[in-house]
Amino acid sequence: MSQASCLERDAPVRAPANRKSTPSTGRSRRRIILAGSFLSAVLLAVAAEHPWRSQAVEVAPPPPPQVTVSRPLRQAVAGTTGFLGQFSAVNSVELRAQVGGTLTEIHFKDGQIVHQGDLLFVIDPRPYQIRLDEAVAQLQTAQAKVALTQAELWRAQQLKRTEFGTAENVDVRAADQRSAEAASDTAKAAIMDARLDLEFSRVTAPFTGRIGAHQVSTGNLVSGSRGGTGPTTLLATIVSLDPIYLDFDMSEADYLAWQRDNPRGAEQPHGDVMISLGGDDGHYDRHGTLDFIDNALDRGSGTIHARATVPNPELTITPGEFARLRLVTSHPTPSLLVPAAAVLPDQSADIVMTVAPNGTVVPKPVRAGDVYQGLRVILSGLAADDRVIIDGLMRSRPGAKVTPVNGSISSAVAGTH
Repeated sequence: MSQASCLERDAPVRAPANRKSTPSTGRSRRRIILAGSFLSAVLLAVAAEHPWRSQAVEVAPPPPPQVTVSRPLRQAVAGTTGFLGQFSAVNSVELRAQVGGTLTEIHFKDGQIVHQGDLLFVIDPRPYQIRLDEAVAQLQTAQAKVALTQAELWRAQQLKRTEFGTAENVDVRAADQRSAEAASDTAKAAIMDARLDLEFSRVTAPFTGRIGAHQVSTGNLVSGSRGGTGPTTLLATIVSLDPIYLDFDMSEADYLAWQRDNPRGAEQPHGDVMISLGGDDGHYDRHGTLDFIDNALDRGSGTIHARATVPNPELTITPGEFARLRLVTSHPTPSLLVPAAAVLPDQSADIVMTVAPNGTVVPKPVRAGDVYQGLRVILSGLAADDRVIIDGLMRSRPGAKVTPVNGSISSAVAGTH
């Protein structure tokens, strides 16, 4: 055997390319990992010998938030008592037919504003025009009879003077004349009656107001009776709107308090009533006049009925609406007022945020009263020299420091009670 053959037999066989890595490859990876660990240790040692010095940046704390403060407004305020009332129409009428017949015309739209004298319904007027013409003809006949009897009476009187006639004939002619005149008066009354029926065939608005929906359509037969002695057909309803009543009930205690302030009020009730139409929003921007208090207390409820008259020129108030009202029940007394937004609701009471002399926010529980000219009356819990936060409440926390800036409290524009 040759030396070349021995070399070929002893040479290692090459592994295919797709086989797993050999042990020599694993040893190479371990060498790389060891080298990386050694390098990291060297870097850590260098860092320990030469540490990086970080420069700390000191941030100044923010200044206390700025709020606007003011002392409470001192003003004489009359004591008022609140009530819940309901509006009612001064005039309310059911339009009913006073003559019978066929309804031929309707001259309005349901719910519109009608004015006094406007034509609303027309009942077929032809039968009543015929009756009027008949009554006129009867009057003409009666007037002709009167003229004839007057002439006959004159002739009878002339014959009696010449002794060609008798007194009995004169008396007969005089009676005939009186009978003819009575017939003439009857004919005149029949004309008035027929003319009245013809007028009632046209139903007009008795006053200015809002009319409801028509209850009978054209073509229907309606029944009518003057004076309501017989069955009548309801055509529509109409209510007046300006002015309008506001009815409410006063308790006995409220009535006595009001009476003490108005000693002659029971004889002639009077006084300004502040009204809020927006529910409980506190805007009493309408005014009325107290003009009626009932003559007795209701034994069952212990209340007495009262009424105010309210102008309604825009016709925006509708009978049946509810409203809150305030009635003055005591003389004006000095009071403290703050903006309504400065009074914050708490779980069991109201609080007002104030600023102490050292700039600390101090909440104070208060007893709040009514809203007067856009401001809230504080009954107790607040001193006249307290600095009340009126702007910046969102930036105020109890016990926190704030930067107070002086402001002022002023009442709302007149008329927005």
